[in-house]
Parts: sequence; structure tokens; C-alpha cells
Amino acid sequence: MTTTQQFAQQTKKLIDDLKSVCANYGLGNDGNEFKIITQVFLYKFLNDKFVYEIKQLDKRIGNAKNWEAALNKLSDDEYEMLKMQLKESTAHIKKDHYISTLFARQNEPNFADIFDSTLVDIARDNSDIFSVLTGGGEKIVLFENLSKYVTDKRDDFCKAIVNKLTGFSFEHIFNEKFDFYATIFEYLIKDYNTNSGGKYAEYFTPHAVAKIMARCLVPKKNGRKVQNVTCYDPSAGSGTLLMNLAHEIGEDKCTIYSQDISQKSSGLLRLNLILNNLVHSIHNIIKGNTILEPYHKKDNGKLEQFDYIVSNPPFKLDFSDYSKDLESKENHDRFFAGVPKIPEKKKESMAIYLMFLQHIIYSLKAKGKAAVVVPTGFITAQSGIDMKIRQKLVNEKMLAGVVSMPSNIFANTGTNVSILFIDKTNKEDVVLIDASNLGTTVKDGKNQKTVLSHTEEDQIISTFNNKEAVDDFSVVVSYEDIASKNYSLSAGQYFEVKIEHVDISCDEFKSKMNDFTNCLDKLFSESTKLERVIKKQLSGLNYE
Repeated sequence: MTTTQQFAQQTKKLIDDLKSVCANYGLGNDGNEFKIITQVFLYKFLNDKFVYEIKQLDKRIGNAKNWEAALNKLSDDEYEMLKMQLKESTAHIKKDHYISTLFARQNEPNFADIFDSTLVDIARDNSDIFSVLTGGGEKIVLFENLSKYVTDKRDDFCKAIVNKLTGFSFEHIFNEKFDFYATIFEYLIKDYNTNSGGKYAEYFTPHAVAKIMARCLVPKKNGRKVQNVTCYDPSAGSGTLLMNLAHEIGEDKCTIYSQDISQKSSGLLRLNLILNNLVHSIHNIIKGNTILEPYHKKDNGKLEQFDYIVSNPPFKLDFSDYSKDLESKENHDRFFAGVPKIPEKKKESMAIYLMFLQHIIYSLKAKGKAAVVVPTGFITAQSGIDMKIRQKLVNEKMLAGVVSMPSNIFANTGTNVSILFIDKTNKEDVVLIDASNLGTTVKDGKNQKTVLSHTEEDQIISTFNNKEAVDDFSVVVSYEDIASKNYSLSAGQYFEVKIEHVDISCDEFKSKMNDFTNCLDKLFSESTKLERVIKKQLSGLNYE
């Protein structure tokens, strides 16, 4: 087993141990369990990273047999000077806030209060860097009082938590890359990022979809050329799409912006940014309603525009409470194709994704690119807002292509999806891919889902980026071609119907024609006989 695999195993065990503690104190499957698990995990991660960075800055501490004793020998001024040299992405932690300090104090009276105050103090001391903002400007800090979620034996609960944090250190894995932390993050939140929470449920975008979106937006041949760009997701969820995009560009070459109505999602996205070395973007995470109150604006009050946008917006959501407000004059340009009408009985069937899609198009820079997950029905709808959006993309030449994905690529929804790629610089041909026949069906809990192999993912990415036409898989068409097909973006409607021709001699042709004639004569003869029988039977029928 490699060192990386070993630490991945230890990290997952830590997560399982924390869940076990919660279960033992009555919090298993409790709505607050995910807050405890994610915040304690983050405390452990930030504590170990702080120690790691301090050891890198001062080799005396790094080489000491007891780093904490060596660190405690520093005067307060020396300690503060050392903290000032830390990277901006490293949380500042006081001497009495270490995990080792808590471990040593666990038998003191009212230990739950000591534990809670430690986390709250760290959150306060680092609020400028690590806080998520609400649309109204309020700060959502890193940590809160966690023992309040336990009805009794609060001290014992906090002791059990701290004892799980001392088994190993993250120090050896801070140099790991995106794939390691993506796996850890998915494992950490797998029980909490589901659709069981009602209408603002988060959906975990499959890695295959995220990978295809990122690598088609940023082809490897162009990856090194991308510098100092902005990346935005108006319905970010836990950040899977943004993390994949940032990884393709380079975490140090981009700045992340996001907005999501769910506080839970915003917290998970913050955790994702911390794990993936994108702390510099945390202050751009906004908890709020993107469609009603978009937060990111320029100094003149107009909406900010971005270099790259990725999104897997909600497909169905009741926004009837504020839909009339979206029809105001100030929103006319943003929602150029209109606002969906409100059904009388099924308000949640409103196509909210059409609002996000219009918002995304409006929020792209002049040379911007976007990738958006849409219901496959969008690409062929014959009228309405869907058609108006497609017409704009084609008539103004800002479409890169479409990839129609296999059914059940999302295990928790039966809706077939496609990925719409927008590119304001693409004035020539468009790539349409039908990948609906790819993948293998597997069981995912009670649901079925389709899984793409790495080879199939690469096939889609390569075909798209190279603009290849492949029989019964992809076509390369002009904007004029699309307009002539009623703006359909379905690859299947452009596939050629092929008729196979076989060369035969004149004698073979005459022989075949003679066989056809004889066969027809036989059939006609049998038909005549049958006709006589039927007439005879009918003539023998009497009323009585």
C-alpha cells in the first residue's frame, strides 16, 4: 500500500470514527450531524496545517522531538512574528487552541465549554479570511458551539471527539493534489449531500460530468495559456464543478466566485476550497438567491461578468413568490427570453433552469465560455423560452456544442441531461455529440445509474475538442445548418441515413427481379383464393 493510500485510509477512518461518536450520543442521522462532522474535520485539518507551516518556517521547531514544547518556549512577540509569516491560506491558531492542548485538558470541569470556546475563538480570529457572506452582508463563520446539539453528557461527547483527533496528523498529505482531496471530500459529505432535505436539496454532480465540462472548457493544449481568470457558478452546491474547473486551469491562476441559496451548500463549498488550496476565493462565496438578488456586481451596480461559468442548476423549483419581480424593466436584458408562466397546480414544475441559463449568458464576458447541465428536452423544444434561448445562441454565434449524456448519469433523477457549451469566441462550426449509448448501468442504493469508463470520458472530450465527426456519435455543423433544422441541437437529427449498395451483374439483377415477380404472383393467387372463401362465408350468414 502506498503512503497516499495509507493516509487516505486513515482519513476515511477518522471520518467514520467521528460519525460513530455522533451515533453513540444520539446524533446518528440527525440533521445536525453533518455540522459536527464537517466542522470538527475542518478544525483538525486547519490545526495540522498550522503546525505544518510553523515547522516549515522555523526548523528548530520542525526538528524538535517535542514541537509543542519548542513552540511554547517562544515569547508572545516571537510567536506573533512567526504567525505573520504564514501563508494567507493558513488559519492563525493560538497556543491554547491546539488539539494537543485540548487533549491535555479533557478531564477539567466543564470541558464542553472549553471545547466550544476553542472553536468559536478560532472562527472569530480568522473571520476575515474564512467567513462566507450572505446576500445581506452577514458573516457565516467557520465554527459554532457544537456541544449544544447533545442533550446530555456534553463533556463526555467533546472528550470522545477530541480523542479521535489525536490518532494521526494530516501533516504528511498537504502536498497531495486535487484527486486526493476530491475523493476525501466526497467521502466526507456522502451522507449529507442528498436530495432528502426538501426543495433546496443539493445534488452531487457526478465526476464524469464535471470532468467533461472542465476539460472541454479548458482543453489541455490551451491550459497553460489561461492566466488570472474568473470562474463562477450561480448555483454552486458543494462546488464539484468549480473545483474541477479550477484544477484544469490551475488553482493559482483563477479566482472563484459563487452564489447558492443553501447555507449548507455554502459551508460545504468553503470546506472544498480550503482542501483544494483556494482559500483566497472564500470571501467570494455568497449565500443568497442568485435569480432574485444576484450579489456579484461591478462598482457601477451592473452585474459582474466572468471568464468561465459552470453550472448544474435546479431543474424544478417553485419561484412563484417572486416571479413577477423578475419581469421588471431592470431585468429585461438579463432575462431576454422571458420568465416561465406559473402552472396553477404544479408550481415546482416551473423551468427554473431557464432563468439560470439566461443569467449565465448575461454574465459572460465578451470572450467568455460556459458549460451548463440542461434537461435534454431543452435542445429540441419547438417553441417558448427554450427556443428563444437557442435562437440567441445560434444567431449571435456563441455556441460551442452539446453533449447528450446517457440516461441515469445522475442516480437520483430520471431526467435525461445534456451539457450545453457556450463560447462567445466560436464563430465557426459547432460540435453535437450523442453519448447516450455509452456507459455501464450499475446499482446505486435503490437507484440505477450509468457510469462512464475513463476511456469513454476521454472519447467524448477528445471528439469535442478536436471537432470530429464520428458515425452515429458526433456531427460538426454550421450555424446555418442548425437554423435550417429549427435550431435543434440534437446530434441525431443531423446523422446521415446510410443505404448500403451492393454491386451485382445484369444476370443477377434479372434473376432477382424474376424471383420477386414469381413471389408476388404466388401471393396474389393466394389472396384471390382467400377472397373467395371470405365471400362464401359471408353469404352463409343469416340473421337467425
